Amino acid sequence: MRKHVNLFLNGTHLQIDGDEAFLTLSEFLRIRRGLTGTKIVCSEGDCGSCTVLCGQADESGKAFEYVSIDSCIRFVFQLDGCHIVTVEGLSGSQAAGVKPAQDLTPVQQAMVDCHGSQCGFCTPGFVMSMTGILESTDDPNEDQWRSGLTGNLCRCTGYTSIIAAAQQANQTTPKRMNETYPPEKMLGAAQAGETETIEITDGDQIVFCPTTIKEATDFLAKHPDATIVAGATDMGVRFNKGHLKTKTWLDLNRIDELASFKISGDAIEAGARATWADFEDATESVVPEFFNIVSVFGSPQIRHVGTIGGNLINASPIADSIPFLAVCETELTLTGNAGSRTVNINDFYTDYKKFDLRPGELLTHLRVPLPDPAAMLRLYKVSRRHDMDISTFTAAILIATEGHKIKTASIAYGAVGPVVLRLPKTETFLVGRPFDEATMVAAGDVAVGEITPLSDVRGGKDFRLQLAKNVLLKFLAQASPESTGEVMA
Repeated sequence: MRKHVNLFLNGTHLQIDGDEAFLTLSEFLRIRRGLTGTKIVCSEGDCGSCTVLCGQADESGKAFEYVSIDSCIRFVFQLDGCHIVTVEGLSGSQAAGVKPAQDLTPVQQAMVDCHGSQCGFCTPGFVMSMTGILESTDDPNEDQWRSGLTGNLCRCTGYTSIIAAAQQANQTTPKRMNETYPPEKMLGAAQAGETETIEITDGDQIVFCPTTIKEATDFLAKHPDATIVAGATDMGVRFNKGHLKTKTWLDLNRIDELASFKISGDAIEAGARATWADFEDATESVVPEFFNIVSVFGSPQIRHVGTIGGNLINASPIADSIPFLAVCETELTLTGNAGSRTVNINDFYTDYKKFDLRPGELLTHLRVPLPDPAAMLRLYKVSRRHDMDISTFTAAILIATEGHKIKTASIAYGAVGPVVLRLPKTETFLVGRPFDEATMVAAGDVAVGEITPLSDVRGGKDFRLQLAKNVLLKFLAQASPESTGEVMA
């Protein structure tokens, strides 16, 4: 049993234990290491000022794969075996003992040349995100730059100069992080301890980081009140805002089985720790409708660490993923000491933030049957902004026709009740009827009888009731083969 976290910071190996292991990464960097280039603003993963690069061993085990993450909602105990690079260490100059200002990277120089910084507070975060884009994308175009920077906010520049800086940096040949920091020694040290279970205590605080599901469920049986984290994109926010008071943590980040992801035959099979980036990469060609939704789920920094399991267990009635998973009849695997069982996602949620998860059980895997290619699938998200916004209304509609009549129908709405709702009466009403405007108008009247939306800051009850009707007509309008799905914003 190991009592510390192996973390690599700008090329330096650190062994972290005690209270430092329980800090958010941003606090650790700024307060304990004096690396104040990492800024803290929102503490929610919304603004990107705290962005750093996080490197983890790639599939070959011979190099690090670097992605941008929000350090304000990532705990140090989640980072065993990772290499964190901050703005101070981008050029490798910090490790070499040279002042960073004397050795700017092409991205940093482009921000200077193109006046991409005014007040400068957000600038390090932008630089880190831009560097992360160049780590994973060869010759990104303007759309890729804009998409890749949706997780970074600037109140000064209007972004034009930042995009200009990105395009200038793209004309150079920036060194990749594996060149700046040769990975061999760091990977060797990380891999030497990757099978070791970690348990760290500090006073009455404890965090347990198992490597197997059995270890996790055994710990959960002994500590039923433990706070479970994987991506921590929700728990990190609650912790920072003082809404989460916990002394016992169960971290699932080191259980490789939970990170599995594959598309086999007619289904997506994923571990609960599969990230939104995994789904984004895999679904663009297989289920483009779901890709359209996933690609605006949070920001790149969030998608790199946020997990499908965390989204499902968060049990939000406005969760963007659940309507799609519901109409696909997704099967959830729940595992405890007594074994595993399978539950259909449509039977999993029982009330607001309540679900069929027995004491000591974890959500471990899910199987998502792919829609019949002959059926028509449309996913909708209504929000005030296109990027980085919470849904006012979500919907998934899956309809197959035979001739001019509806053969099968599956419909799920979000933000219209205490849970994401399937609409069985509306589905039954549609089957066997002509696929035309009169049918969809009548189905809208049935649908509003199955939902109980509330008024809140994102939209009123009457607005959501109208959306419940209109979305069926929109589906009809998009049903021609040449139409494409879209995110409604």
